[in-house]
Parts: sequence; structure tokens; C-alpha cells
Amino acid sequence: EINMILEKLFQGQPEGIFGIGYNDPSTVGIICTVILLILVFSGVRVVFAASIAGIIGLVELIGFGPALGNIGAIPYSKSVTFVLGLLPIFILIGFLAYQAGITRQLFEAAKAWVGFVPGGLAVATVFATAGFAAVSGASTATAAVFSRIAIPEMLKEGYDRKLAAGVVAAGGTLASLIPPSAILIIYAIIVEESVGALLLAGFLPGVFSAIVYALIIIIWAKKNPGLGPPSRRYSLKEKIKTLPGILPIAVVISVIISAIYAGWATPTEAGSLGAFVVLIMAIYNKVKLSALKAALVETAKLVAMIFSIIWGVLIFVRFLGFSGLPEDFANWIISLPLDPYATLLLILLGYVVLGMFIDAIGLLLLTLPVVYPAVMLLNGGPDVTVEDSAFGMTFNQVSVWFGIIVVKMAEVCLITPPIGLNCFVVAGVRKDIPVTDVFKGVTLFFIADILTILGLVLFPAVITWLPDLMMS
Repeated sequence: EINMILEKLFQGQPEGIFGIGYNDPSTVGIICTVILLILVFSGVRVVFAASIAGIIGLVELIGFGPALGNIGAIPYSKSVTFVLGLLPIFILIGFLAYQAGITRQLFEAAKAWVGFVPGGLAVATVFATAGFAAVSGASTATAAVFSRIAIPEMLKEGYDRKLAAGVVAAGGTLASLIPPSAILIIYAIIVEESVGALLLAGFLPGVFSAIVYALIIIIWAKKNPGLGPPSRRYSLKEKIKTLPGILPIAVVISVIISAIYAGWATPTEAGSLGAFVVLIMAIYNKVKLSALKAALVETAKLVAMIFSIIWGVLIFVRFLGFSGLPEDFANWIISLPLDPYATLLLILLGYVVLGMFIDAIGLLLLTLPVVYPAVMLLNGGPDVTVEDSAFGMTFNQVSVWFGIIVVKMAEVCLITPPIGLNCFVVAGVRKDIPVTDVFKGVTLFFIADILTILGLVLFPAVITWLPDLMMS
């Protein structure tokens, strides 16, 4: 009876829901995309907004019965993807590292080596978050962990709370590029690109982003000494004593990167091996069973949230496939009387706007099925040579290059209002710091991110060098 009621509701007229019939899928695609944007801008969570718009579109285009079949098959078919198994593994590594005390040791080592510069503790936080990103893979997890570790230290040293909160929120975004990265895996799944190539490609841009953050802090603190006074200088002996604290991170990074680069393990196998190494370290450090349980529970919560978003958005993506909107958009992009780099800039500006309302994972899932084909066609298609391509790269190089740029752009939305998930995470952990102060504190880091993205656009070799080495 419920099915009959729903079928009458959706297909009461032969012209369909919108009264335009079934022969104009592009129009249906545009209408449902507008519905999606209205829902998102109204504050509806991406998972529900995408599901609603996708279901309406599928019913309009293929009918209620076939639409129901597609909707029911998507969660299972996508959940059993081999590559998607990397997500819980990488997230588990981060939570295990935190429970094992590796994060605290990393921060203490960074403080000893760079704490003496202007804004030293903030600089130490940047490099510590970069190190933790190499075992975490999740931006929000990194922000939550260092809100508990770094912010109290900075406030105790007299740091401005806006800077203290801002550097933690911004530092968390480094997990988007430095492998292992959960969001790079999502990109690889959507566009069917090599996970190994993307993880290697993200390493140098991630390190470059951390260096840019550090330089911004030093310049900022030097002009305004009250923002972040330098810490005491550690003796060489004291610095050397902190190095064993870096060793666990270095081991995990070496295991994952070398396994992928050498080709003797798939990314999933390398990630599993990294998780096993961190688990052994946790047991060696005599971590309590309750702490290990907490790591598993937190991993399950975060993975459930990410998978829910993936399922909801993939319903909309399936609808886009039926509507033909991605192809129409790609052809429209090609027809613009603009330089390819100017067209790319317009696309990236669109990410800035959408990123103010949609979280990073949802943003990639929603936009890539439309934007990715357009960018690849803009370069010249799959068979283009380097000489004839718009960006001077092969199809695979552009796929990896654009992946790193768009992931970095998507992560910028984690520190931009009104969504700014990392900012809300920091404010949620630190009840004494209003979220408005966190947003003020990330302003310079947002500017630094934009400059970094421009640098990656103009100098693609920073991204493609390591993957090219792997392929050679």
C-alpha cells in the first residue's frame, strides 16, 4: 500500500513530477541540482539533501520501481569496494597513535626544535599536526587531538587565543594531503585513479603547505610579538632526547610510503601494515584496554559518518549519470572563450563558494562527477599528447594534479564560515574559545592556502614528480 501511495505521489501524471515528461533529462538534472543547492544552503545536511534530490530525479527519469532498485543497491555495491577499506584503516591509525601517546611525544619534539622562533609553539603545532597527519588521514581528528594537546600549552605561554585556535584548525587540514589521506582515497574512488599515485603526489604539497603555514606564523608573530612569544631555547642534548618520540611516526610513514613506492604492497595492505605497527607500539607503551576500545569506537563513529555521506551523495551521482548533466557541463566548459587556466580558475572559485556551505567530503562527492570530466576534456581528452594538451601534461598526470589541487581546495572549506567544520571541532573541544575567535584566527592561514593552491597550479611538477618516479 505504501508503494502504491508513493508511486501515485511521484507518478500521478504521465508527464512526471515536474510536468515536463521523460525526454528532457538535462532539464531534470538542472532542476534537481537547484533543489540540492537550496536544501544545502537552507542548512540541511549533505547526506539528506543529496538523497532527496537524487531520489526525486531518479523517479522522474526512470520511474519509481527502477529508481527504488538503484537506491537500494548503491550502499552495498559501494561499501564493498576494495579501495574504500582504506578509510577505516587510516582513521584507526590516527586514533591508535593518539591513545598510544605518540601525538604528545611528537609535539614535545617539535617544541624543542623550533619553539625558540617567534610564534614557536604555533610553528611546533604546525609541524606536529603534519607529522600526525602522516598517521591519521582525517582532518577533524587531527584538529580534535591538538585542541587537547597544543592549545593549553600555547595559552599557558601567553599566546593570543585566536592564533592558538586558528593554527590548530588550519593545521588539521594538512591531513588532506600528507599520506595517508582519507579524502584522497575518496577522490581516487570517484574518478577511478590510482590510490598509490595520489598518496605519493600529496606528500610534497603537504610538506610545502606546512612550511608556508610556519613562515606565515613567524612573520605574523615577529610583527606582533604579543601574539606568540618564543619559548625557551633547548640545549642540543635536550633536543636529541626528544628524537625517540619522532621515531614511531617515522616508522609508520616509512612502512606505508616504501611499501606503496616499492610496489610490494597495495595501498590497502600498506595501510593495514601501518595500523598493525601502531597497535604494537600502543601495546608496548602499555596502553589500557579501555583506551584501545575508545580508539575503535571513535573510528567507528567517524567511519559511519563518512560512509553515510558517501551513500547519500552517490544516490545523487547515480541520478546525474542518467541525466547526462556531466557531459553537458563538460561541453559548456570547452565552449567558453577563455584560456584553459582562466577556466580552471573559475572552477576553483566555484569551490570556494560551495565550500562555505558543504563539508569537504560532500563537496568532492557532489562536484567531481560533473567537474572532473570537464577538466579532463579541457586538457584534450584521454588520448592527448603532452605537446597538444592544454596544461602540458598527459591524461594521468592531469588527473593526479587536479586531484591534489581540488582536495586542497576542498579542505579550505574546513576553515571557512559558515560550515568550517575544523573550526567548530576546535570550539567544541575548547569551550572557552568562541567559534568566532577560531574563524578570526584562521584568516591568514586561508590566505596562505590560496597562495599555495596558486603555486601548485603554476608548478605542477611539485605534485607529479613522485608519482612519475613510481611509474618509471
